Amino acid sequence: MEITDAVTRLSALAHEGRLAVFRMLVQTGPDGIAAGEIARRLGVPPSSLSANLTVLSHAGLIAARREGRSIVYTAGYDEMTRLLGYLLDDCCGGSPEICRPLAEKFAQAACCAHETASA
Repeated sequence: MEITDAVTRLSALAHEGRLAVFRMLVQTGPDGIAAGEIARRLGVPPSSLSANLTVLSHAGLIAARREGRSIVYTAGYDEMTRLLGYLLDDCCGGSPEICRPLAEKFAQAACCAHETASA
């Protein structure tokens, strides 16, 4: 991952509303959730949600598909994994004990995401 890609993704997440949407999509799993349901659960106006979804989509962190009259959004697990990998890639500076807890958390999360995706 290039630094500009990482900055774009991190910038997209550096907003309370967008982070809430992204976290909801990650928790929802690969089936995704309709935009109207996201707005209802988060209590945000559709126009604000639309703007946040656009930023997350342009950053490559989410994907959308049409199902009937609804647009269903899903988290981009591959891009999320790439971003987290990029952040941890040069971790430790020769001191693995510093990053071990982060690496373990990352491995646990990756395992859970894989189990969710294959279920």
